[in-house]
Amino acid sequence: MTEGKSPFVVSADWVEKQLGAPEFRIVDASWYLPAQKRNGAAEYAEGHVPGAVFFDQDAICDQSSGLPHTLPSAEEFAAAAEKLGISDTDTIVVYDGPGIFTAPRVWWMFRLYGATKVFIMDGGIDGWKKEGRPLETDIPEPAPGTFKLSPSLHKVTTFAAMQEIVSSGSRQIADARGAGRFTGEEAEPRAGMRSGHMPGARSLPAGVFSEAGRLKDLAALRETIEAAGIDLSRPVTTTCGSGVTAAIISLALESLGHADHTLYDGSWSEWGSKEDTPVVTGKA
Repeated sequence: MTEGKSPFVVSADWVEKQLGAPEFRIVDASWYLPAQKRNGAAEYAEGHVPGAVFFDQDAICDQSSGLPHTLPSAEEFAAAAEKLGISDTDTIVVYDGPGIFTAPRVWWMFRLYGATKVFIMDGGIDGWKKEGRPLETDIPEPAPGTFKLSPSLHKVTTFAAMQEIVSSGSRQIADARGAGRFTGEEAEPRAGMRSGHMPGARSLPAGVFSEAGRLKDLAALRETIEAAGIDLSRPVTTTCGSGVTAAIISLALESLGHADHTLYDGSWSEWGSKEDTPVVTGKA
């Protein structure tokens, strides 16, 4: 493929031109860590891209898992998508606040469950507002969609599979948490969790893939991933704190045409909270 921009990222210009087109759906997937002192739902109500629906990542998840943001079942996801007026055949554009932060997780979920035309808006709503583009405060009441499921659950790594990967080294592990959390120098934001990383993991902090909320070009993505010690000819499993920003690495891999990558959904919330999982500290 020619080295340019990711085929999964679209510009705000392009999105603005599509507003109101049939079978075009915009999804606000903004979500924040407590330290960011921002509220996605409140900001959405104050002004969003016209026609955008709000995808609540704290609600559209497996509420019974005891972990944050666990992937909802296929049926739960389809029901939530349909309620938001989204069909699997629609062109779906997902955005978040700063751009390339929590939108990739929702992009990944839509694709995982069978939508094929799913994109992320570069620059997020922050960039959209900065450029003075139109906003609306009306909450859309879309007609229900029809989301026909064709799940690709082989792209999700379970805890048992992650244990096997760590012990055998069968797949490379790319960790999107901040460098200090990876080395163990910084405490985890969630209580009762050890710091450090899985043996053999490589550090690829989520922020290294974008500049000013825009995904880097393919050549820069390739360089970033390879510089972290990941061999793009081999399988990769992505991980992070709770399975959200791991999808940024998944987006970068998919953009580069890397086919064999999975996401460890439990991520550090699961691995770091157990007493018997191997954890190492220091640099990769």
